[in-house]
Amino acid sequence: MSVAKPLWKSFLRFLAPLMLSNALQSLFGTVSNVYLGQMIGVDALAAVSAFYPVMFFLFAFVMGLSTGATVLIGQAFGAGQHNRIKIIVGTTLSVGLLLSISAALAGGIFGRQLMMALATPADILDQASAYARIILLTMPLGFVFLLMTAMIRGVGDAVTPLLALALSTAIGLILTPMLIHGVFGLPAFGITSPAWAAAISNAVTLLALAAYLLRKKHALAPDPALLRHLRLNRAVIGQILGIGLPSAIGMVVMAIAELVLLGLVNGFGSEATAAYGAVNQVMGYTQFTAMSISIAVSILGAQAVGGGDRARLDSIVRTGVAFNFVLTGGLVALIYLAPRAVLGIFITDGTVLDLAKGLLTIALWSSVPFGLATVFSGAMRAAGVALTPMLLSIFAIVAIELPAAVILSRTIGLEGVWAAYPIVFCAMFLLQMGYYLLVWRKRAIRRMV
Repeated sequence: MSVAKPLWKSFLRFLAPLMLSNALQSLFGTVSNVYLGQMIGVDALAAVSAFYPVMFFLFAFVMGLSTGATVLIGQAFGAGQHNRIKIIVGTTLSVGLLLSISAALAGGIFGRQLMMALATPADILDQASAYARIILLTMPLGFVFLLMTAMIRGVGDAVTPLLALALSTAIGLILTPMLIHGVFGLPAFGITSPAWAAAISNAVTLLALAAYLLRKKHALAPDPALLRHLRLNRAVIGQILGIGLPSAIGMVVMAIAELVLLGLVNGFGSEATAAYGAVNQVMGYTQFTAMSISIAVSILGAQAVGGGDRARLDSIVRTGVAFNFVLTGGLVALIYLAPRAVLGIFITDGTVLDLAKGLLTIALWSSVPFGLATVFSGAMRAAGVALTPMLLSIFAIVAIELPAAVILSRTIGLEGVWAAYPIVFCAMFLLQMGYYLLVWRKRAIRRMV
């Protein structure tokens, strides 16, 4: 008789490749920007940055779509309904293709007008428009790639997406500098090089991924059964968007709030802005760890819901809480041991470094309550409940974070803006945990598939 592995080991086995995958997703963008800045110049970097608001909006939507699909896939997998998985995957890919093809057509025709509407400076308008046009025209490849790697995790497979992202990132990082100046007879694509490199790497990796999934007879293999379901299923679309849209809206609201805080920071001068950028980079690593744990809770929790195992879902939540203290809290503690050394990676000016160190000290620890809040919201999302956790987060941002930042910035200065982070993250933690324990946990949960 086989003995079941401890939950924390299964959780960690899923979490580790998930964290590495998320790191690889950000690596390509970071290194591509370094290539552009070093090989072409600061104008190229500015032109690419001008497209960021559009990219964020599209990324928020595809993340929302993949979140809804992954929860449904996890529930179907836990329930042993493998044919249902094909229906969910086919519907999700159909929605993603429909929207990304629409974006590609609109971008190909109105790319320049879009960048003009974003008030792109005239001296970089041509470059920004060229970059935007290629990104949008190749959007279907990017959408399908992101959706597939996310949905594969729904069946508990975090290794295959990691391998796919490793291949895609390697191809992209090799191709980008080659395309910038043109080598081996290739034309020089200049500023559009990262966009073309991403498109080529996505295409090659999707072909390799399809072959791999078919050979392994994977649950998400693009076999005839899946291709038959490559159509719009209205009932499934409703379920996906019911989970995914609140997630996407929550991301957009947090981004808007961040812009408001940046506006407050900018009022204290360029040194404050530089410190803001560095501190956010450092906090991004701790929050990235917390978000990875939340995704693991959501996917493994969805499988437990699909299997009708409420006790296992409770155990997954407790494990997620423990991992937040150990991993997120441990990383926070390590940074507190040497904050100047960590910030020195991004800052060379001594005055800005001192300022950033003080601000980091105020805000960094709040990544732990942030992570705890996302564990509880992730558990509820696993059962298809996404609207209330989203509304609680928006309430905390709009009614607590922004007023606190405005009032404290006027009373105690720049430090007041950063004090708003611990205030809002602690509020989110209390709200999400309170709703989970006092309301949601007392209700019967039913799978959606």
